[in-house]
Amino acid sequence: MKQIETGLSREDVTVVREEDLATTHKSGSLEVYATPAMVAFMEETCCKLLESYMDEGETTVGIAMDVKHTKATLIGMYVHCKATLLAVEGRKFVFEIETRDDLTPIGSARHERFLVQKEPFMEKALKNKSHCNGL
Repeated sequence: MKQIETGLSREDVTVVREEDLATTHKSGSLEVYATPAMVAFMEETCCKLLESYMDEGETTVGIAMDVKHTKATLIGMYVHCKATLLAVEGRKFVFEIETRDDLTPIGSARHERFLVQKEPFMEKALKNKSHCNGL
């Protein structure tokens, strides 16, 4: 992994689509932006922030997410996500994340990601799968 400085940030924008709704995710009965969709967008923004610092064969995996979703957002509205790297602790990265629509905040999170080697990580996952329920 290349050297990375704390304080780096990235902002991405998406528009709420039908596949992002709570009714689609089965995380609620209202047609509003689903918390699972917001969390996925938060993780994606963090991944993109780290992407250019990864060496060949490296990636990061999410290991913790403490999230608050504080406002409903409707289909067709824009969601802005800003991720800021707060700390690098060995192979662990800690982020502060804020999401907002065009007017007000809609959510926030503290997120941790861990640097892994892709091949050994997947080999271990496949080995685990082979020992589960006769699969």
